[in-house]
Amino acid sequence: MMKLKVSKIEQRFMHFFMLKCFNFRLIFLFFFLCCFALPVFAQSSDEVIRIETNLIPFEVTVTDKDGKPVRGLEAKDFKVFEDGVQRQIDFFEPIKKSVEGRPLSIVFALDVSGSVSPAELIKLRSALQNFVDRLADYDSYFAVMTFGMEVKTIQSFTNRPAKLEKTFDKLLREQDGLSTHAYDAVDYAIRLLKKKSPPSVKQKIPKRAVILITDGFPVGDIVTPKTVIERANEAETTVYSVLLPSFSRLQNDKKPLPTPLEASGLLEKTGGRAFYATQKSFEPLFKSLAEEITASYVLAFYPNQENRKDEKFHQVRIKISNNFQIKQNRAGYEIKQ
Repeated sequence: MMKLKVSKIEQRFMHFFMLKCFNFRLIFLFFFLCCFALPVFAQSSDEVIRIETNLIPFEVTVTDKDGKPVRGLEAKDFKVFEDGVQRQIDFFEPIKKSVEGRPLSIVFALDVSGSVSPAELIKLRSALQNFVDRLADYDSYFAVMTFGMEVKTIQSFTNRPAKLEKTFDKLLREQDGLSTHAYDAVDYAIRLLKKKSPPSVKQKIPKRAVILITDGFPVGDIVTPKTVIERANEAETTVYSVLLPSFSRLQNDKKPLPTPLEASGLLEKTGGRAFYATQKSFEPLFKSLAEEITASYVLAFYPNQENRKDEKFHQVRIKISNNFQIKQNRAGYEIKQ
């Protein structure tokens, strides 16, 4: 093998080069540790983030003895009990008509089966437009879907009034058979809220609601009410129903017997309720609905450490001072690992 002669100058140059390479490797290693090793050292931060997801939120609506929504309450007015034990309220926020209030994400699910009359659809168009205008200052997003024999979206989430106005014009052309897949429609609306609604508006999580507009008699559904309730609770979604007069058994504006929607618990167990339309006008009904939706509060608390890992259902009761009535959007929680 041939040996190469290397001068001292060359040796010094090679030594200098090797030092530079070694220093470069040190620098590279430093940046590698900064970029990739720090997440390892930050496991405790990840743990904090993981615990944050265990903050358990509840939507509540408070009404007085006359059934009118109560606004202006504070966290101190509420008490939260987890499995009978009082818990500290760790987060509290009312829905307010301001840029600082909680925004809204609402799905209208409209019954276009043969049982709903064209005259009712004409009244609905005007009432829905006024409803949207009334909630425009709450950073609201709306989607519109129809159901009869099938469920379909005719307008995904938007906050543009012009788009919604055109959508409401389509309602008269959406007649769809004799079946009324009401539970399927709510289930579809919940999935639409989870997948398509804005996850946050101005760094705030919107209140989610489904407004089911129907004659109140579901027919031909595939999904069960129990499943819909579970999915609504999981998605923190409140379900309201607007019962049209065509088949709601109204006589002289008196309240009819409970419909299957109410009997199933879908409204009560998600924190909503039924609103009854009359032959005269839908406007007062939608005004009351808007008042209730915009008079709710969100409360949240951290559960016990052991309750975060046991994967069991824990009952939560929220109480209010005075003689007010309170409704919450779900009966408790279950943390799945």
